[in-house]
Amino acid sequence: MPATTARRRLFLAVSATLLVASLGVAPAFAQTAPAVVSEDGGYQLPPEALRAIVDAPRPPRLLLSPKRDLAAFLQTPALPSIAEVSQPELKLGGIRINPKTYSASRASYVSDVWLKPIDGGAEQRIAGLPEPLSLASLLWSPDQRHIAFSQVDTHAGEVQLWLVDVATRQARRLLSQPLNAVVGNGFEWMPDGQSLLVRLRPQGQGAAPQDDGVPAGPNVQETGAGGTVQQLRTYQDLLRSEQDARVFVHYMTSQLARVSLDGTVSPIGAPGLTVSATASPDGRHLLRQQIDRPFSYQVPYTRFPRRIEVVGLDGQVQHTVARLPLVEGLPVGNDAVPTGVRSVAWRSDAPATLVWAEAQDGGDPAREVAVRDIVYAQAAPFRTKPSELAQLSMRYAGTQWGNGELALLTEYWWKTRRIREWRLHPDGGAAPVLVRDGSYEDRYADPGMAVTMPDDNGNSRLLIAADGQSIYRIGDGASEEGDRPFLDRQHLADGRTERLFHSQAPAYEAPVAVLDAQATRLLTTRETPAEPANFLLRRLDDADAAPTALTAFAHPTPQLRDVHKELVRFKRKDGVDLSGTLYLPPGYDAQRDGPLPLLMWAYPGEFKSADAASQVTDSPYRFNAVGYWGPQAFLAMGYAVFADVSMPIIGEGNAEPNDTYIEQLVASAEAAVDEVVRRGVADRRRIAIGGHSYGAFMTGNLLAHSRLFAAGIARSGAYNRTLTPFGFQAEERNYWQAQETYLRMSPFNYAGQIKDPILLIHGEEDNNSGTFPMQSERMFAAIKGLGGNARLVMLPKESHGYRARESILHMLYETNVWLDRYVKHRPDAPAAP
Repeated sequence: MPATTARRRLFLAVSATLLVASLGVAPAFAQTAPAVVSEDGGYQLPPEALRAIVDAPRPPRLLLSPKRDLAAFLQTPALPSIAEVSQPELKLGGIRINPKTYSASRASYVSDVWLKPIDGGAEQRIAGLPEPLSLASLLWSPDQRHIAFSQVDTHAGEVQLWLVDVATRQARRLLSQPLNAVVGNGFEWMPDGQSLLVRLRPQGQGAAPQDDGVPAGPNVQETGAGGTVQQLRTYQDLLRSEQDARVFVHYMTSQLARVSLDGTVSPIGAPGLTVSATASPDGRHLLRQQIDRPFSYQVPYTRFPRRIEVVGLDGQVQHTVARLPLVEGLPVGNDAVPTGVRSVAWRSDAPATLVWAEAQDGGDPAREVAVRDIVYAQAAPFRTKPSELAQLSMRYAGTQWGNGELALLTEYWWKTRRIREWRLHPDGGAAPVLVRDGSYEDRYADPGMAVTMPDDNGNSRLLIAADGQSIYRIGDGASEEGDRPFLDRQHLADGRTERLFHSQAPAYEAPVAVLDAQATRLLTTRETPAEPANFLLRRLDDADAAPTALTAFAHPTPQLRDVHKELVRFKRKDGVDLSGTLYLPPGYDAQRDGPLPLLMWAYPGEFKSADAASQVTDSPYRFNAVGYWGPQAFLAMGYAVFADVSMPIIGEGNAEPNDTYIEQLVASAEAAVDEVVRRGVADRRRIAIGGHSYGAFMTGNLLAHSRLFAAGIARSGAYNRTLTPFGFQAEERNYWQAQETYLRMSPFNYAGQIKDPILLIHGEEDNNSGTFPMQSERMFAAIKGLGGNARLVMLPKESHGYRARESILHMLYETNVWLDRYVKHRPDAPAAP
């Protein structure tokens, strides 16, 4: 077929859809000609209905001020162009670097920022902002007098540090020397709010080392003799040669410095490979972490040798916390950790006290020991022996600090999904008290996260009630009816809780922040199926007070305002309760219009209990957000959508979930198909299955082991588990321990059984561990060679998530054509009504 004919037919199909929509008839039920795959090269456009979703406005983000009375709103622009996404980048040490600006590549920048009082009032615009604004990071000063932000100037090739005077709402560039933002923001506030701790590009650094193309010698790796069995996961973007290492050193090198509000720069020590630096709450010490050689070709920089030191503001080393070796592998199991100092940080409620954990079992979960981790504390000047803060039978997960009498420490064990929370008296005098003990899979029993607020130095602290014995918790409020977020006051002495706020039907309202120490004012977001989330101010001390609206964001896709949504519950044949969210196009009536073509979308999850797997994970009152990334976009093309469908893989007790992965996956899919057919909204012959990443892996397996679906959409997946031999997703056994499971779970091994058409989409520069682009390329080759029906779409310059507008539009184009051809207009399907 000539290319011009193909374009003409595609144009006519799109025009027919738009004409039907303009006449007020839901396009779902129009008889349109099948879409045509253009054989032209280049990016293709989907129908206008899908393009409108891609270009729909995004609501701004809110960043609350330390005093909780002012908000900064940050507006992110539309999707970047492929030209922007195609800017040069380096892939070194597990990270991606923009070599022109010395910052992380693939970031999304804020294009507008303004202020607004929480209690009401007009927007407050900021004068003097750079044009165009490309704001990467923004931080309030602890005293709320200033806002610091980084501006990425691609024309000048630098990351600049800017300052906003909140009182005058005037912005200015703070210093001329550019930041190094390859790792992290490149800046943070000092506790007094009078200066910033920054990482600068060293003066006189020169250009990056150039490769003359002539190898200096072979690149050699060696295991050493007498090695132990370790997990060595697959990583992307690693160093591959000494030339790579030299370039990596160049871009990672930064100069630590303190910058005052008048722009005076005070260097701290010499330039080095600093990956993090944080000030103690009293502002007199810095916790600095730097990486050292030898580097590795097997793991990212986070596993390289590391020096953890406390330095003064003069750059002198005051205390060496640890020198950690290269970690190229861990013992087998998801509860394995490196030995030595781990999770080191300042205690936020003390002047200068370090807290960290150390494994007592060699980091090996297979060892039977009573104490897995010990949590230590050590105060400045770091001359006395560290004290033991807690001995744990599981892994340390962090501490929320309140004061010397109250802190909450959390430990967990992945193998059993167990979680414990302890009340500590950090200054001594009492033994830890158990506050929570249960499964973190059990959403229905989740008490919520403890509420924190910044103190005068900007450090996060537990919000403690006036009685000194109670805290506040915000949670999802999961239940059989769906999520109903809440705010509770918990009395730690007896565990008793008092509900202060609870979301009520027919809306979904979620607490965002408690605004004062007495918890009398609460910032929430409220949404309904037809109204997008907006911020509200609630008075909890006055039951009769009406909430105050802080924002009034408009519906981003008003053409889909009347989409019908329902939280559906059904059972698998083994009795496991499943759920999903069913969406139907505007104007659809099942009795009048009959079954629709349907797109089902899912992402499997592993569970240790059927009870946890059966729990509902959504709310019927949430906004019907129709975006370009999920399946809901195809409501605009007349499809029913069954999203977030439960696909639990359960392994109770000592059973391994993945040993029965295929059986459980197919059983869940069968139950989901039966449910939508029983409801009369779907035709069993016109249902497609799709997913991204692990959802794509699921899609390949469902097409290989069942004939439930007319077609599949698999984006950025992995299909051959022998290419991820040291574990994947939640699987902790390696290939040599569970060969049969790895082989059976790999749809690549059953490519000849895939009889229904599958569309494979993948970013050519996928950086996700395990989903190498080769996975889709080899899967396509296998299906093609075995006579199957597949299409492979490789998106240039895209990673695991696609960013360029052209890429997103083309992804929707390909998906729409595929669904149109093999689902909506499949040859044996009934005629559309």
